[in-house]
Amino acid sequence: MVPMLIVVSIIAFLFVHLTPGDPIRVLYGNEIDADTYQKLKEKEGFNDPLYLQYTRYVGKIVTQGDFGISYRTKSNVSDEILRRFSYTLFLTLASMVWAVVIGLIVGILSAVKRNSLLDRLGMVSAITALSIPEFWFGLMLMQIFAVQLGWFPTSGSGTISHLIMPSLTLGLGVAAIIARFTRSSILEVLREDYVRTARAKGQNQWVIVLTHVLRSALIPVVTMTGLQFGFLLGGAVVVEQVFAWPGLGSYLIDSILTRDYPVIQALILLFSVQFLVVNLLVDISYGLLNPQIRYE
Repeated sequence: MVPMLIVVSIIAFLFVHLTPGDPIRVLYGNEIDADTYQKLKEKEGFNDPLYLQYTRYVGKIVTQGDFGISYRTKSNVSDEILRRFSYTLFLTLASMVWAVVIGLIVGILSAVKRNSLLDRLGMVSAITALSIPEFWFGLMLMQIFAVQLGWFPTSGSGTISHLIMPSLTLGLGVAAIIARFTRSSILEVLREDYVRTARAKGQNQWVIVLTHVLRSALIPVVTMTGLQFGFLLGGAVVVEQVFAWPGLGSYLIDSILTRDYPVIQALILLFSVQFLVVNLLVDISYGLLNPQIRYE
């Protein structure tokens, strides 16, 4: 994880600093004269070589947890990220609850009832869910349940009712992926010899699936679910914009539009850390699902 974080931090730093745009103009406006411009550039350290700027930037993060000051809002980036992170985390967790519950139910039913009407309906629904753009689905939910029925607020945050529509919008696509992975994984395990032995002993089909098959079949599903969780933590940009959810995704979009370098760099690093930690937890979970993995 440490070498990967170092590489990501270097790439993020260079990418942000080599893109067109002048942070001094963003910070202080375009009206400043040439002398003032040069003094400010020297004061902010932009005349230093990139490797010195990078070393100074990483040193503040490691020693002080300081990601700098936002060019746009003049506020501390670390404080703003801490304030917004809880919103993104709650949205992602709620989305994963929808995704796991719906995805596992549809995937298990489709596998057990293979080639039946239920199976075909479940897989067609999964493909449809994958094909629907998130922003369109969110707008449709907003139109039906907020505007016409008045059940939920159209945007904002603060209550459970604010969370339902954006989390469902974000979780639908992941639920479709989980359903397809679960179905294919269960069907593969159902071909194993020990499953045929259990059937020969007269065990019920559902008992076989829930007690013998599901635990082995969940390993690839857990891998994919962990990856999707990492993606959602850093990729809920569109949904947060549609529902005016004050999370990290909308914060990143606003920062990109205003070339707020400290915020962009901090969020890239944060999303990378989140993704690496989630993958580490997924690796650990393998041993819990299948004890044999701990001995290999």
